[in-house]
Amino acid sequence: MNEAFGFEHFWTQADALIRANVYILLTMSLASWFLIFFKAWSSIRARRTLRLLDAFWSAPSVDRALEALAADDSEALLAPLAKAAFDAVRRVPGHNPSWNTPSDHLTRALRSAMQVANERLESGLTVLASIGATAPFVGLLGTVWGIYHALLHIASTGSLSIDKVAGPVGEALIMTAFGLGVAIPAVLAYNSFARANRLVITQIDGFAHDLHALLGQAAGSAEALAPFTQAASTVRAESAVRAGSG
Repeated sequence: MNEAFGFEHFWTQADALIRANVYILLTMSLASWFLIFFKAWSSIRARRTLRLLDAFWSAPSVDRALEALAADDSEALLAPLAKAAFDAVRRVPGHNPSWNTPSDHLTRALRSAMQVANERLESGLTVLASIGATAPFVGLLGTVWGIYHALLHIASTGSLSIDKVAGPVGEALIMTAFGLGVAIPAVLAYNSFARANRLVITQIDGFAHDLHALLGQAAGSAEALAPFTQAASTVRAESAVRAGSG
C-alpha cells in the first residue's frame, strides 16, 4: 500500500528535535518579517527627513531652522545633530584653550550625535544578518536528522526499494527548503537596508561637516556666536516649556 507522503506525514512522524527545529525557524521567520516591515518604514521616513536639509539652510534664522528640523524629523537623525552642535557652541568653555578648544568641543558633540544617529539606522540589521546566515544551517540540521531517522526506519523494515527511500528523504528535505525560505528574504532585506543606510549616513556626515564649517569659524568670537547661542537658548527654552506642558 502506498503511503501519502508530504509535510503533514512528515510532521506526524517527527520527533522533538524536528519539531523544535520547525518552531525555531518559524520564530526566525516572524522576527525577520517584522524587522523587514519595520526597517522599510523607518528607511522611508529617514529619506523624507533628508529633504529637510533644504528647509534648514534656507530658513530665515537659526531658530527657525532648528524648529523646522525638530518638527518634522520623525527619525531623530538631523535635529539632534543640529541641536548638539548649537548646544556645544553655546557651552564653549573659557579655560584650557590648548586642550579643549571650541572647535574640539564642537567636533566631539557632532561625533557623539552622529554615532547615535548611526545606531538608530543600524538597529535590527544584526538580527537580519544573523537570521540570513544561520537559518539554512538550522534547516539543514532538520534535514540531516530527518534523513537519519528515515534510513533507520527503512533499515528496520529490510526494504531498500526506491519508493521506500525517496518518500522519507524527500520529506526530510522540506526542512532545508524551510530554512532557505527564512534566510533568503532576510539576506535580501539586509543588503537593501545596508545600502539605504549608507546613503543616509553620507547625507548626515555631510550635514555635520557643514555645521562644523558654519559654527567652527564663529566659535572663536563671542560676538559672532551671539545669534547661534541665542537661538540655541530659545530652542532649549521652548523644549522645556513643551515638556512641562506635556
